[in-house]
Amino acid sequence: MIDYKISADDLISILQLQPHPEGGAFRETYRSPIKAQTKNDRSVCTSIYFLIRQRQTTAWHRVKSDEIYHFYFGAPIELSLISPEGHFSKHILGTNVKNGERPQLIVSADHWQSARSLGEFTLIGCTVSPGFDFLDFEMIAIEKLTKMFPHLKLD
Repeated sequence: MIDYKISADDLISILQLQPHPEGGAFRETYRSPIKAQTKNDRSVCTSIYFLIRQRQTTAWHRVKSDEIYHFYFGAPIELSLISPEGHFSKHILGTNVKNGERPQLIVSADHWQSARSLGEFTLIGCTVSPGFDFLDFEMIAIEKLTKMFPHLKLD
């Protein structure tokens, strides 16, 4: 049986999560030994745990690989995305599928993204393919993103 009274601090300790540069806490759980044929010889796949606390929003960022978000535990999470062409969308990850929440979301390569927990905390997983490399990770200030996409009302 799941202990629903677990706290964010408990999960950070038990799962051995560390601060992530974009906000939140994470730990890599898998890095494939198989290498993709890319310019920097990356693993074909990586996976992490990622935890976001209440009132915490991750920095706008993008990666050069496809990313799959998996909902694990806690409150639903809201993901805001901007495609390279400037199309904005919001998605809710969670277990209430009758209300439109989904337990999984695919974010295509080079899409700007930001996430926020809609409750006390959210624990998700992220799988990246080809595998994640900080060389292919870019954060951006919201002011610069607003200048790139002036038609969007970002907060």
